[in-house]
Amino acid sequence: MANFNKVYLMGNLTRDPELRYTPKGQAVAKLALAVNRRYTTESGEAREEVTFVDIDAWGKQAEVISQYCKKGKPLFVEGRLKLDQWDDKTTGQKRSALRVVLEGFQFIGGPPAGEGGGVQGGSGGAAPAPRPASRPASPARPVESGPAESDGPPPEEDDVPF
Repeated sequence: MANFNKVYLMGNLTRDPELRYTPKGQAVAKLALAVNRRYTTESGEAREEVTFVDIDAWGKQAEVISQYCKKGKPLFVEGRLKLDQWDDKTTGQKRSALRVVLEGFQFIGGPPAGEGGGVQGGSGGAAPAPRPASRPASPARPVESGPAESDGPPPEEDDVPF
């Protein structure tokens, strides 16, 4: 049986990224994205729904996102879905949450008004548009150059200081 787990999202950060480090020193950032969908009902009424998505970023990508992104900033994210399951300590009930593990990202738009420069000394213009899904894509790379800190899976949940 074939499997495919890939997510592409573009939206605005709902809060400042929260950067922490595992006991072994690996950076992990928790962020949340609001993705809007506008549509028209059968009666012609314009509506909008918002989906809030929790995202985990690891390594150098986590550090870059936490350094340059603040609440409200638009961001394009590429990643995979991960289901977290645990027992609630207070009620003993089973709980679960579907999250996105970030594999790549792009900044959208330029720096906020009054802030000069960019991440790579850029012109302040918009980031390149995301690749169309119909074209074969190569693995996403961090915004900055250099090897990724870890190509393996993130550390076990016990190593995450959240």
